[in-house]
Amino acid sequence: MPVTINLRATWGQYAPRHLQAHACNGPEASENPRWTGHMGVFLHYLGAGSTSDLLTEEDCRKAIADVYVDHGTGGEFEGDIAYNYLVCPHGHVYQGRGEERGEGNAGDAEPIENVGRNEGFYSIVGMIRSQDVASEATLRGIRDLIDHLRHTATRKTGNKILPHSFGYDTECPGNLHMYARPGSTIDPSAPWRGPADIYVYRTQKWVNETYDTAPGYVICSETGYTGWNTVLALTQGLQHELGISPTVQNFGPGTFDAVKNRELVPEFERNENLLRLYNGALWCKGYWASQFLGGWGEESGASLRQLYADMGLDHADAGQRLAMWPHVLKSLLRMDQFRLVPGGDPHVRAIQQRLNSRYVAGIKIPAMSLVPCDGIYSRDVQQGLVMAIQYEIGTALGSINGYFGPGTQAALKGRGSETLTGDLRYLFRAACYVNSPTYTANGQAHYLPADIGTDARTGTHVGWLQAFQRFSQLPVTGHNDYATWAQLLVSSGDTSRDATGCDCITEITPQRGQLLKANGYHIVGRYLDEHLAPGDEGYLGKALKPGEPQAILNAGLRFFPIFQYNGTVLGNFTYDKGYDQGKKAHAKAAEHGIGAGTCIYFGVDYDATDEEITSHVVPYFNGVRAALAELGSRYTFGVYGSRNVCIRVSKDAGARWSFVSGMSWGFSGNLGFPLPENWSFNQIHEYEFQAGWGLDHNIWRDGGDPGVSAVGRG
Repeated sequence: MPVTINLRATWGQYAPRHLQAHACNGPEASENPRWTGHMGVFLHYLGAGSTSDLLTEEDCRKAIADVYVDHGTGGEFEGDIAYNYLVCPHGHVYQGRGEERGEGNAGDAEPIENVGRNEGFYSIVGMIRSQDVASEATLRGIRDLIDHLRHTATRKTGNKILPHSFGYDTECPGNLHMYARPGSTIDPSAPWRGPADIYVYRTQKWVNETYDTAPGYVICSETGYTGWNTVLALTQGLQHELGISPTVQNFGPGTFDAVKNRELVPEFERNENLLRLYNGALWCKGYWASQFLGGWGEESGASLRQLYADMGLDHADAGQRLAMWPHVLKSLLRMDQFRLVPGGDPHVRAIQQRLNSRYVAGIKIPAMSLVPCDGIYSRDVQQGLVMAIQYEIGTALGSINGYFGPGTQAALKGRGSETLTGDLRYLFRAACYVNSPTYTANGQAHYLPADIGTDARTGTHVGWLQAFQRFSQLPVTGHNDYATWAQLLVSSGDTSRDATGCDCITEITPQRGQLLKANGYHIVGRYLDEHLAPGDEGYLGKALKPGEPQAILNAGLRFFPIFQYNGTVLGNFTYDKGYDQGKKAHAKAAEHGIGAGTCIYFGVDYDATDEEITSHVVPYFNGVRAALAELGSRYTFGVYGSRNVCIRVSKDAGARWSFVSGMSWGFSGNLGFPLPENWSFNQIHEYEFQAGWGLDHNIWRDGGDPGVSAVGRG
């Protein structure tokens, strides 16, 4: 955004009377013919102490005048303030030497890429001292100033952002050091992330300095923001202290057993490096801890007690505290959260805490780790829920694995389909809750939290269950039958159930069409085109053949068109590619005589994360939409992908129908997400229908996409 630069006169008026005229005048032209400022910026601070006295803008201006006097009378900086610009704690930007030569970048130090530090770089002061952290206003002010210097200044600068200490022995720029790099939150070319955490930053610096030479150690980024590379570095530090070598970026069974065999919780630990690791892990998890990393004071103890409680564990029980410590530490050294996060559901969090309390701490299921307690239903929580169900249906402790396999399925068809009480009943209703909302003809149906914790067969529970079964196209029993359990726990549901839809890459000849019809299929999905040419080693020959649409219809079937060009990789998904592929799909559909109003499904055939859906997948579908609209909107578009992909693309890009890749039940985008409201096909099972002819078994929703029932001339 545009930045307001306060001229020298705003602070020059506070200089001694005999210097005021010079201080208030505009910057003097540089006498250095090599001055360009084109490389980037150096960051500085004000030195030792605190700026707690800079309460008002007048205080800040007086402080700048003091810097001017110090620099101007010291004989080093040509009688002027050394810095080009200063940014105060309130975010205001002040002119020093402006766009003229800076003198504050240690000009006698080694040049950078053969350019002098005082010739190719602006100097920017964030007005903090050694005891301070930069305010958000200061960071935004620096960011806006750098943007100005890059794009609108007369002498424009480059993309480098360096600390004064780069190649020079100084503490400057103090706690601004964690921002003094390209890509940080003060870099206008990077997303704004807000202020970093100084204690996380200090943890990152300490762990790198301490374990840099440990076998296998991987340096973590010193950014002040927690991330996987930070907690994995802490994990490697832990392994080194426990005698594990080489260290690895994984808290595996060996690390778990080493922590367990030590039999010491932090309050009794005397290894200061271990305490530093534990305190650092608390800081990285967002809990207050000892500012002296090598100690374990009341702050650290209180935070650990709170963490146990957040996890659903009893810290006051000394036996449970010790037994759970390896689990707790493992979870500390992951990115899991145990406090309610924005968008989290407190009732989901209560389910998560109960899983930890009963099944990890109480039952002690060997394969089960603590699940996050953030209110978000995720892959780890789903696996924990399945493990808990496996225990309650009688699976031996050593055989519990969280996999929805034949043994679990058989037990759910037996014990699980009987009248439920107690813990198994709770788990069934918890599964109902995390699959809410479901949809009815009148809108959304939400599962009532009050129904989770009661044995009563309430009308609201039965009503929601029937709505869920109806929406999922299951028999509407209002009961905890196997098909309902399966639909609640995995996106594929009961893969053995009858389905009237299918899709394949194989040409449907008249004989094949008759065979599909005889086996209960009524609609088949076929590809409009293929991105590889015949002769390519990956060529599948999957595209519709001339005359094939009519052969399908003549067999008494319908079909739905699919378009997928290399939809298994992120790089395929850009607006331009969506636009291009939308046009190709239109042309191919018209070539086959497919009528107006038909929905073409564009495929996202991998486990796209929510971030990738935002950054790539939605723009791709916006391109598809634009292309189809430009060609007269003859065809609508649908989306093939995980539940989350389908939900997001339908909401954010306007997909008409969803074709859900339900058989990929391990996809993160299929865990914790309900069936999309506009689902038309749910792909639940892949199998070989005949030798050399594979089919995907699809539930075709009643009242969904009618598909193509006639073709004519393009």
